[in-house]
Amino acid sequence: MSTTKIVAIVLIVAGLLGVMYGKFSYTKETHDAKLGPIELSFKEKKTVNVPAWAGVAAIAAGAVLLLARPKS
Repeated sequence: MSTTKIVAIVLIVAGLLGVMYGKFSYTKETHDAKLGPIELSFKEKKTVNVPAWAGVAAIAAGAVLLLARPKS
């Protein structure tokens, strides 16, 4: 399987996940403080929204790469 086909499949899968879920969350540590034996840390939850048009564009780009014929 060529690299182009692998990239096309990855784009299609990522696009489908983007369209189906629309967002993803992750946790980020923002502050750390050490005051003698006491340690403080704060975690902040971030959410990233994936626009529907970006998912559709990824699916379309993957389909074009998958269906394109290599130059001879």
